[in-house]
Amino acid sequence: MLPTTLRALRARSTAAATTLSTSRVLTHTHTHTPTRHGSTATTPNQVPANDPAAPRPTPPNVSETNAMATSSEGSFDKVLQEQPEAAEEMRITQAPNYKGIWSRSQNPRSVGMSGPRFEQSIMEDQPRPYAAIELIHKQPVRWTHDRTVSCDGGGGPLGHPRIFINTDKPQICWCTYCGLPFAHEKHRTFLEAKPKHELSYPLAPTGDAAEVNEAQKVTDEPLAQR
Repeated sequence: MLPTTLRALRARSTAAATTLSTSRVLTHTHTHTPTRHGSTATTPNQVPANDPAAPRPTPPNVSETNAMATSSEGSFDKVLQEQPEAAEEMRITQAPNYKGIWSRSQNPRSVGMSGPRFEQSIMEDQPRPYAAIELIHKQPVRWTHDRTVSCDGGGGPLGHPRIFINTDKPQICWCTYCGLPFAHEKHRTFLEAKPKHELSYPLAPTGDAAEVNEAQKVTDEPLAQR
């Protein structure tokens, strides 16, 4: 009687283990990762809540009425009138010499200059400063015979802390504060042999309006200017 009972208990435990294993397999087979649903945009300017990096459409913001002549004059002493296409291009261009943003913390001009406030504004009269990140690369290289040069941005309140720049390497070495370029005279031939598109600064003055005419100097006076 006892062996029969043991065999029955073993059979029941085996059947139970088989059932449990089968249910686990079925559960694993039918388990799936839930689909992530983002919010549906109801307006052209809405960004889905679950996808903040989604591209935002940039609808035109300049009114067609800007093409109509008016009797008033703007800051350029001419009639407040402009073509919407040209005005829209100025509205979305970050700077006259740089189309997009150059810093992750920057707000695109197309986003900032939107809405009713700028709808009938003459874009040519709006402030459009040049991008300094491009202007600094118009400065010609300052050639030196010293292995180490110093730069303080010209001194005074418009300068910066003095730093020292090593010019040993055959390359253009720029100030990490103001961006002015320096290079050693012994590397002039090597640098002049390189294609212009590989140089980040001009090796000689080009006559560009953005060039600083006065040579960079290091000042000893506390409030001296370049």
